Amino acid sequence: MGRVVENLQLSIPMPKFVLNCTVSVNQGRATFDPVTKILFWDVGKIDPTKLPNMRGQIHIQSGAVVLQSTPSVNVQFTLSQTAISGLKVHRLDMFGENYKPFKGVKYLTKAGNFQIRM
Repeated sequence: MGRVVENLQLSIPMPKFVLNCTVSVNQGRATFDPVTKILFWDVGKIDPTKLPNMRGQIHIQSGAVVLQSTPSVNVQFTLSQTAISGLKVHRLDMFGENYKPFKGVKYLTKAGNFQIRM
């Protein structure tokens, strides 16, 4: 839609048999919490000239049986000056205020809990 995605955060829960994840990203910062088994990637603002990319290795327990699973990725982001619903404010009347309000509307789209299953 021609808008910049901001505050992009991804969290990827890993199975219990995962010991560690070593990843490298081209945007933002990625960390793995070995206690909660969650890989967290804070991308921030997406650079439109290059897409975010993550590469790495997952270290598992020796002798662990790797089960087929459908991992999920939890995504949070914001889009400034955008209303996904298409809702537009044409007029807003304010009564009983002693100051002159700024003439304009700021739109913000914020993803609450958005989950992608692979």
